[in-house]
Amino acid sequence: MTTHKSISCLIIDDEPSSQHVLQHFIAKTPVLDLKLICSNTEEAFKYLQLNGKIDLLFLDINMPKQSGLDFYKSLQNPPQVIFTTAYPQYAVDGFEVNAVDYLLKPIAYERFLTAINKVLNKNENSLNDTDFIVLKENKALHKVRFEDIQYVEAYGDYVKVHTQQKTITTHSTFSKFIESLPNYFLRTHKSFSINLNRLNHLSGNQISIDDHKIPIGQTYKQTVLKALNL
Repeated sequence: MTTHKSISCLIIDDEPSSQHVLQHFIAKTPVLDLKLICSNTEEAFKYLQLNGKIDLLFLDINMPKQSGLDFYKSLQNPPQVIFTTAYPQYAVDGFEVNAVDYLLKPIAYERFLTAINKVLNKNENSLNDTDFIVLKENKALHKVRFEDIQYVEAYGDYVKVHTQQKTITTHSTFSKFIESLPNYFLRTHKSFSINLNRLNHLSGNQISIDDHKIPIGQTYKQTVLKALNL
């Protein structure tokens, strides 16, 4: 699998209070990597010219000298953009340039996360080939390396993802979730899939991973034994 870096981003906004809110939200969202806060489009243009590719812009539309919309239209091969503004009448203009989303100030963190999920969904094909997965739990996003996952467990309309350090409960069907896992994960039961690299011991109808006991369902037993060359 190829390694995928975090989503690099710029804040372009002339209001210090808006800059602070976005900076705070980005800091709470592990998948985002803030490179610079720009107070005008000139600063942003200079950064892009000197440093090259950025994955995502948080771009205010209503700014002095040059609007965020005009700035974005001027870019060759522009990055993805989430427009931010206090003026809802600009929304249509934003979507005309294929903006990922449009955030109306004051911005709530839950709404911010919705926009980030749209970015992740647009990148879904490439993310499926990476060495990590991004999980949403309550109002936070967690970046988890596949190799750190010990096993996953069905939990109603949710999935519990167990690592050595923590358990993350995320909203998903179990069957859909395990489709996103690398091929070294093995389903052992209708409600469990394990990381084969984390397996410590097999005895009867149970697999041990550290102190955890994971059941082997009768339907899956032959598949498990075959995967372990037993």
